[in-house]
Amino acid sequence: MGYLPANIISGLVGVASIWVFTHLLTPEQYGTYALAFSVFTLVHVGLFSWAEAAMARFWPARSTPRDLADLYSTLYRALGLASLTLIPVCIALLVFEPLPAIMVWPVLLALVGIPLRSALIMAKEGFRARGDVRTAAAIDIWFVIGVFGLGVAAIMLGAGAAGPLIGFLVAPLLALPLVLSKDRAVMKNGRFNRDLLRRAIHYGYPISMSLGMAVVLNSTDRFMLAWFMDEAAVGAYHASYSLANRTLDILFVWLGMAGVPAMVMALEKDGHSALRAAAFQHGQTLILIALPAAVGVALVARPLADVLIGPELRQASASVTPLIAASGFLSGLLFYYFNQAFVLGKRTDRLLTVMAVPAVANIAFNVVLIPRLGIYGAALATVLSFAVAIIASVVGARGVIAMPLQTRALLSCGVCCVPMAAIVYMLPDWGGLLELITKSAAGAATYLGCAYAMNAAGLRDLLANLGHTLNLRQAPHG
Repeated sequence: MGYLPANIISGLVGVASIWVFTHLLTPEQYGTYALAFSVFTLVHVGLFSWAEAAMARFWPARSTPRDLADLYSTLYRALGLASLTLIPVCIALLVFEPLPAIMVWPVLLALVGIPLRSALIMAKEGFRARGDVRTAAAIDIWFVIGVFGLGVAAIMLGAGAAGPLIGFLVAPLLALPLVLSKDRAVMKNGRFNRDLLRRAIHYGYPISMSLGMAVVLNSTDRFMLAWFMDEAAVGAYHASYSLANRTLDILFVWLGMAGVPAMVMALEKDGHSALRAAAFQHGQTLILIALPAAVGVALVARPLADVLIGPELRQASASVTPLIAASGFLSGLLFYYFNQAFVLGKRTDRLLTVMAVPAVANIAFNVVLIPRLGIYGAALATVLSFAVAIIASVVGARGVIAMPLQTRALLSCGVCCVPMAAIVYMLPDWGGLLELITKSAAGAATYLGCAYAMNAAGLRDLLANLGHTLNLRQAPHG
């Protein structure tokens, strides 16, 4: 619950950014921003995310202040070395400009901002691992608000497609002096440990590469849309993707902020039986909350697009939102549940192989479907790719750690989505904000009532446990 305010703010800012950016930028500019952001994400995961993953996974096992100091010193120095590898890339981009002129500055700003963003994430992972929810949440809140506000200001000053990327550069730069002051205290007298670095790379780099494969799953469609069609098609697709997928991603990130560290701690402290119980509860909660959210986004795709997406992108975006909602749900289950088996079992080398399968399949699906179906084909390719990814993850996790299958929770929550869909379809199509609010509220109330009556995914048990926990925290100590 401590992470909830940060995720509410992230959700509100995410919605606001879609509305503002799709109104202030032309379809071509918005498509250019989407492509530059994809480059930003791919380079980030390829060079830096291994250190962030190592911080999250190795922190709980460090037993003394000296061990922690060595961990921080080793990972932050490695982050500095990785940052130096970006310098030749940035120089080549300025000198040779291998990209179209409209892409140069957005991509350059994205690349320069990556090390700053990574340092902020690594610091946040340390706070999360030690249970400092308030600081970790504050970092997230500042980042989303700072990126949005600075990006809007830059666009208003004429930065165009580069505007949102300026926010990604400046926001972490402003936050790091305060955040790193706390990490420097932990790092005091720490030493660079080559053996620790080797183990961190062995553990974390396969995660980076698998995340790179995930970026391929999430962004290949944009580059292929630009190739087969144009930047305007990319803009329409990215607007819908941001709207549907971002809504679900916020939920998965929120639940993962608590659920994933809880599974790590359960395994480290109490062994596999405790892990299985924690994993089962985490999986149930993911499905309980994310499945109706995905179905709900699909049901209100048209009024959602009317309210939040600029008029030039609105119609095309609404047509693919249901498919993108489906891919967002599958993506969340993959990354925040099934793929955690490889992280928990420290077999991230196998995770890389598993993620290569859907990444290759995604390219093939896009090549076949985009020329025939346009942006609808790109959305369908993503759904099919994530379905392949989940199958590959379940099969690949055999012999590592078997995450409990959540068939019963999926069926019970799916049953509760049926009356929700029926109620939404029965309501009139007023259009705009009134239709969006009415259908969303009616659908949510119907789902919750049905889920409570059926105890779908253990909803009543979850509420009882939550109430008990809150009562314990409020009780006087003594």
